[in-house]
Amino acid sequence: MERQQHIVDWLTALWPGRQFSLLPASADASFRRYFRVTLDDGSTAIVMDAPPAVEDCRPWLHVQQLFSHAQVYVPHVMAHDLDNGFLLLSDLGNVTYLSVLTADNASLLYRDALTSLVKIQQASRPGVLPDYDHTLLKRELDLFPDWYLARHHQLPLTDAMRTELDTVFERILAVNLAEPRVFVHRDYHSRNLMYMASAANPGIIDFQDAVYGPISYDPVSLLKDAYITWDEETTLDWLIRYWDQARKANLPVAEDFAVFHRNYEWMGLQRHLKVLGIFARLYHRDGKDGYLKDLPVVEQYVRKTCARYAGLKPILTLLDRVSGQAQQAGYTF
Repeated sequence: MERQQHIVDWLTALWPGRQFSLLPASADASFRRYFRVTLDDGSTAIVMDAPPAVEDCRPWLHVQQLFSHAQVYVPHVMAHDLDNGFLLLSDLGNVTYLSVLTADNASLLYRDALTSLVKIQQASRPGVLPDYDHTLLKRELDLFPDWYLARHHQLPLTDAMRTELDTVFERILAVNLAEPRVFVHRDYHSRNLMYMASAANPGIIDFQDAVYGPISYDPVSLLKDAYITWDEETTLDWLIRYWDQARKANLPVAEDFAVFHRNYEWMGLQRHLKVLGIFARLYHRDGKDGYLKDLPVVEQYVRKTCARYAGLKPILTLLDRVSGQAQQAGYTF
């Protein structure tokens, strides 16, 4: 409540003599909170509250400038107080892609989202965002054994099992790191894309963790979404359309779609192993159980990819173990 009062004081100083109300808008998986401000003339804005002790507004501001220059639709910065961790932003509404997607409108909405993604990727250049390098990608993969297996399913790995898993991880990372690099939003999915009824779709939010990394990462985030699923024939069609558009935009996607698709699959595996760990950590460490219901969808993505490539089978063995499908007596990794 103390921080909320600080927000009220800040807004009062920004708008002397104006009346306004402040209500929670949303929260995310971090320590950030969002409030919707409604002024006396009916206009609205969003306050991002990012406590400086645990969050930093500066990366968000940096990426907002990069994406704005790419001509995609992101919130406009109306005011900021970086010392206290407050940003006042234009309001992109409260209608996410997730809330409006249907079989009838999906092709149009995904087309718009992929077009915006191509614009972001076209604006890419090295040296302005953190590198999505081996260290960061591997740290994310380690969330899977540490939080999903050991903590969530009480399956600590023996030294031999961990060595084998690390060998598989290096296999995955070799494919990921061989991809051409572009700007990566890192959570480009249906909860972070806003449906804009009277403007260009989509409105793009939650981009503060953007990096410079593999070109297939954001297509994976969008088309292998943890929160909404489509049949593989449909997502493959959307992926082909993205790949064709990216080639026409002179983006460095593989010339052979089969190669690009394999990269996409292995990039998706890295992401989904990370997500399993993050969702488990949000529950066990942070007391947030809302993501547990999404674990089965993410695990199914992992299973489908690992079943297609022989070098990934040890991950399937572990998932079978924690799901009780493996016979305990005859278990070998």
